[in-house]
Amino acid sequence: MQIEITPERPDHPDARILIEELSNYLEPLSPPESRHGYSIEKLLARNVDFFIARLDSFPAGCGGIEFFGQEYGEIKRMYVRARFRGQGLGKRIVAHLSAHAQGRGVTTLRLETGSRMADAIGLYESQGFTRIPPFGEYNEDPLSCFFEKKIP
Repeated sequence: MQIEITPERPDHPDARILIEELSNYLEPLSPPESRHGYSIEKLLARNVDFFIARLDSFPAGCGGIEFFGQEYGEIKRMYVRARFRGQGLGKRIVAHLSAHAQGRGVTTLRLETGSRMADAIGLYESQGFTRIPPFGEYNEDPLSCFFEKKIP
C-alpha cells in the first residue's frame, strides 16, 4: 500500500469529487449557517494550498491550508473517504499540512470542525491540537469546535 500526497488545484477532477463527497457527508450534520467549508471557487479565490492523498494512485482523501500571513494557517476541507478511514491516512494528511506550514515559516495551525464530528475531533486531539475560542471570522456556535496547534 503506497500513500502519496501531492499538491493539486481544488478544481482538479479528483479534488472536485472529494470536495463534493465531503460536502454531501457534512450536509445532514448541521444547518448551512454552521457549515464553513469553502466551495471550489472560494478555495481558488483565497489561494488555499490544496493536497490530495492517494492510496495506490486512488484518490482517498484531501486537505488544504489557507495562510493568514505568518500568523497562522487554517486547515480547510480535510477529508478521508469512509473506506480508507482507520488506516492512518488522516494523520498523514495532517502531518503533511503541518510540514507544509512549517516550510512557509508558519508555526501555528488552526481549524474549525463540527461538534458532531467525533472522529475528526479525535484525530485532531491525537495530533496535538487543543480547543480554542472562535478565531478569525468565526463566531461562537454550539455546532462548531475550534482547535489550534503550535508547530515546533
